[in-house]
Amino acid sequence: MPVIHVFSGGTLTPGEAGVVQEFPLALRVNDKDIVTLVASPHDLRFLVAGFLRVQGFVSKAEDFLMLSVCNDFGVANVRIRGEMPETLKPILTSGCGTGITFSLPGSEGIPAVASPGAITTNAVFNLMEQLAQKAEKYKSHGGVHSAALGDLDGDLIYYAEDIGRHNTVDRLAGEALLRKTDLTGKMLVTSGRISAEMAAKAAFLGIPLLASRTSPTDMAIRICEQAGMVLIGYLRGGKFTVYTHPELLVVSGEE
Repeated sequence: MPVIHVFSGGTLTPGEAGVVQEFPLALRVNDKDIVTLVASPHDLRFLVAGFLRVQGFVSKAEDFLMLSVCNDFGVANVRIRGEMPETLKPILTSGCGTGITFSLPGSEGIPAVASPGAITTNAVFNLMEQLAQKAEKYKSHGGVHSAALGDLDGDLIYYAEDIGRHNTVDRLAGEALLRKTDLTGKMLVTSGRISAEMAAKAAFLGIPLLASRTSPTDMAIRICEQAGMVLIGYLRGGKFTVYTHPELLVVSGEE
């Protein structure tokens, strides 16, 4: 741990503190350098798999012929079925530290998400509470975002944390892909702001409800409205704000 000095009560006191790690990972697919992902250094196979999934380059675990991550050199070597596009146009997103995507569709390119039926408010609160309980790294030194996938009862299925909130969604998508978990009808909750690329990724994965402890952007609202998804912000303290499709929510006790 690095030595720090804390100013309090008019004095500087030396001490130690944990700090968030940033890990640049160069991604090479089918012998082609694609992008360098900046992320937290754990479970990088899930991150790589999810990134390629939400970009539309793979759709199932069997699409990977090789998925190798070398932490020592910061390189991920991947071989997938089919060919990569000859040219890729990266889009810098509003993700932490500036995220990157190769596909950020407008409203006309957003897939419709199948309605799961009614979603209870208790289930939404339950999943967010489990996310809060799992977010140990954020509690210890801050600076880390977290996200979780859960079923419609609000039971947590997968959890991820990373320095980038967009990376947490990729990690969840990758873990679900490699473990062959169908995400149709699942809920996604996150600690960070919901921006357009996060909403688009959730729609692409078939997730009908996306919720955050903080706010969504205007583009995220438009995407969720178009896709038929419930979008919730400021989910904390027994309250939340519904931005799209409130008709899919049922107040617990009124089923």
